[in-house]
Formats: sequence, structure tokens, C-alpha cells
Amino acid sequence: MQVGIDQIGFYTPNKYVDMLDLAHARGVEPNKYLIGIGQSKMSVADQSQDAVSMGINATLSYINKVDLEQVGLLIMGTESGVDQSKSASLFVKSALKLPPEVRTFEIKEACFGMTAGIMVARDYVRLHPEHSAIVIGSDIARYGLKTGGEVTQGAGSVSVLIKANPRILALTSGHSAYSADINDFWRPNNSAVALVDGKYSTEVYLDFFQRTFQAYKSKQKMTTADFTAILYHLPFVKMGLKANRLAVAEQDAKTKKRLEENFTASTLYSKQVGNIYTASLYLGLLSLLENGTLSAADTIGLFSYGSGAMGEFYAGKVMANYEQALNKVADEKMIARRQQLTIADYEQIFKQALQLPADNIELSSDEAPGYWYFAGTKNHVRQYQRK
Repeated sequence: MQVGIDQIGFYTPNKYVDMLDLAHARGVEPNKYLIGIGQSKMSVADQSQDAVSMGINATLSYINKVDLEQVGLLIMGTESGVDQSKSASLFVKSALKLPPEVRTFEIKEACFGMTAGIMVARDYVRLHPEHSAIVIGSDIARYGLKTGGEVTQGAGSVSVLIKANPRILALTSGHSAYSADINDFWRPNNSAVALVDGKYSTEVYLDFFQRTFQAYKSKQKMTTADFTAILYHLPFVKMGLKANRLAVAEQDAKTKKRLEENFTASTLYSKQVGNIYTASLYLGLLSLLENGTLSAADTIGLFSYGSGAMGEFYAGKVMANYEQALNKVADEKMIARRQQLTIADYEQIFKQALQLPADNIELSSDEAPGYWYFAGTKNHVRQYQRK
């Protein structure tokens, strides 16, 4: 029995900053951002969008194709949680009107959370093939204005349906994991923005990739040439590019060309959206599926990394006619619909979004009708509404 991704949904807020504008405002040579980091735009979440609302919106794009009575599990991976106790997934479950019997919880391990959720969901469906599972990655990456990490911010969510006999990607058996207690990136409870040692984090990321990639190939008796594409967690595009260069080193010309071209296809959406933490790897998967060159049974490798740190490499095989389960036009419209912000407007929205609105003050949203948003708190209880 094959188990894997049957549906995939995507959402990003309706505002963005152009990296050219940001570079000029910060007195930086534009190519440092455009080439050195590899980003062209980044989505910006205002006070009315958070991990919950974005997760709801990403799932809405396919929920009408799902038999809700078969859903047995809902997991949300996020490091942008809205409560120290209550799972963000419970708010999502309520908005989606999932049955009360659905088991639901939240997973946190930096950017690894969604992958952890997918691994749990895969094993759950293998034991309960009559059920499906929804796994959401949803995050807002914030490092602060005029900081070194500012250019690697972003906001968005990816949601997947895991089930037996999937239509998009069948997850293969086996994985390679590696973890260590280190401090390359973290966000203390008293901080609304993350702290990061950028150079050290890049070194650890590349080290974890090499460890897990080599271990996976050894365990599965595979070579690099067996992969049609290799995907990476993309906190920014240049980070993944460095890992891909390690992967294609010493490969034959055909393998190198294939992996480089499919890597480029996997970065097209991330270049425009920015860092979405737990969902970044899966935004890359969506971008590859909709823009790459793939055939049935092609093997896609996936490297997931969460600072602190946890790394894992696993793989999946592309299903025949997978394109029919995607909606490239809608995903491209999602990105194209965004309004460009001036740097002054971006800075104002950024500062406002760091503050929790006063209790019993209702927020409004400038999103299009049909999207969910955070409407403030009522008696200290978070409220979510559909526009």
C-alpha cells in the first residue's frame, strides 16, 4: 500500500516588499539581496494574519475535495504559535468544521515541524488506511527591522492531505535523521523576533545535509544519480543552492544538469514569498511540481532542517497524472495578487504586527472575500472570522 501526499494547498498574505526597494532603503548593493541571498520579494503579514488564519486558508484551497468523515488526524507544524498551551490546530479544526473525533495537535521544532507532522501522519495512515490526515506548516519569519536577517523574512502556509493511494507523491520507506543541541537560531519566550547566528546556522545546515544525505543513500543503496530532484528547506534560496552544489559535485554532466534545473524550478515560489519556516521545504515541492520536469515514478529527495537542530532526509515517488491534483493557475494568482508596499508602510505594518491588539477590539482585514483572518481577542479568547 502506498501512502503519501494526495492534495497540497498554499496561502501567502496579500502584501509584499520588493528586495530592490529594501536594498536601497538599507543602503545595500541590490545584488547582495537578489543574488547573494537569492530573494526578489518577501510576503508581509499584517496584524490580521497569523499562523492559524494562514493555515486555514492554505487548507481551504482543497478541502472541498476531501471526505471529511475520513479525516482522522490534523497536525500543525509551526514556530509561530498563538498560545503557550492550546494547539493552533484546534482553531483550524473548528474553522474547517472537521468531525470532533479528529485527533489534533501542534508540533514545534523550528523549521522541522511540518516534516515531523508528515512522518506521524504517514505512519498513522499506514495503520489506519481508511483514514486520511491533514498536515499544515504555517509561519511568519521575523528577525526585526534593519537586522542582518531582515532580508530572509516571509509569511505563508502549505497544507497537505496524507492518504493511501495518493495522487501526487508516494512516500518511500526509510529516512535518515540527525540531531544535536546547538544554538544557531532560537526565539526566547520574551522575544517577538528570532535570534540567529547566520554564519553558524549555514554551516550547521550544510553539515546536517551531508550527514543525512550520505546516510540515506547508504541505507537505501542509492546514488545521487537515482534522484530526479533534490529539495531543501529554503530559509533563503542561496542556502539551498549551497547544499545542491554539494549534492551535484563530482556527478556526470547529465545528472548535474537535471538536479540543477529542477532545483531552480523548486525555488521559483520561494524567491517571491520568502522564508516560511516549517513550510519552506514544501513550498519548494509545490514549485517543483508545478514548474519542473517530472515523470511518473521519478524519485524526489527531501532535506528538512530545523535549527536547534534537527535534520532529516527522505524521499517520495511522483505519481502518474499528478498534475491533475494541482492548480498552478490558482497558485500563481495567489502570488501575483499581492500589493507592493512602500518601505515606510512595511515598517509600520511590521511594528504593529508585533503587538497583540487590545482585548475586545475587533480587527478588520483587507483580504479578498472568502479568506479567514484573525479578528482580535474577546475576553482574551482569540477570534477568527471569514471575510
